[in-house]
Amino acid sequence: MNRINPSKLLLSKWTAAHPQNREKHFLVTELLRNEEDSVIGVELQAVLTKRIQLLDWKSLKDSEAWQHGWR
Repeated sequence: MNRINPSKLLLSKWTAAHPQNREKHFLVTELLRNEEDSVIGVELQAVLTKRIQLLDWKSLKDSEAWQHGWR
């Protein structure tokens, strides 16, 4: 399980444990916040294809799906 501070996720780098469509490396480009200014999700951008996906920030804690940094 990855330990994450949601406030420090912006511009962090992530590696997908099981890449799809050759998209392995991702960058957090935006934090999605609720009315109380709490982080509820992230916008991940694939480095290779520039495709953007929205993700619940807590799913980045799953070390079987995501690794912190580029590997």
